[in-house]
Amino acid sequence: MAPENKLGITDSAELARAEEKISKKKALELFESGSLDRMEAGTYKTLAEIHQYLFGQIYEFAGKMREVNIAKGNFRFAPVMYLAAALKSIERMPQSTFDEIIEKYVEMNVAHPFREGNGRSMRIWLDLMLKKELGRVIDWVKIDKDDYLLAMERSPVRDTEIKHILRRALTDKINDREIYMKGIDHSYYYEGYDIYKINDL
Repeated sequence: MAPENKLGITDSAELARAEEKISKKKALELFESGSLDRMEAGTYKTLAEIHQYLFGQIYEFAGKMREVNIAKGNFRFAPVMYLAAALKSIERMPQSTFDEIIEKYVEMNVAHPFREGNGRSMRIWLDLMLKKELGRVIDWVKIDKDDYLLAMERSPVRDTEIKHILRRALTDKINDREIYMKGIDHSYYYEGYDIYKINDL
């Protein structure tokens, strides 16, 4: 079953295709309009605005903190009862160096504030921090998806691997559309609600 959505789609595969098409279009609009560059880097407010922009046509919960507990495989993301406090703590984390920015990104991934679409929104959020603080972004074309996913799974315990993978892919091509769009490529990163276990409270 597909999650409840504004499109009235009940088939999960059909919804995944529609979600990918719409979110990519909205991500490109966000990039080309210059709206993204006017957002404050590293805040939850900005992440929520990005999420709302990408998924607002699809889900009522777009840009809203989740009200359900979710897990991926054997890993449980931040429990709902602690989520708001966790987000405030993450927002206060420093972001002046590459290591600090990736550590903040890892913590936000553990928080997973939205019910769906976290990864795509967070990669845009990450690149915005890198762009504003360091004049760099990630060249997502250079990153192997399996290496990335494994490193992200391990990052809450040990973030050395994800830092190494992302550091090698840094580029000063901060206004390159192809590099930006690869970061939100749904199929490339195997994202989707179907991989999550969701427990409604």
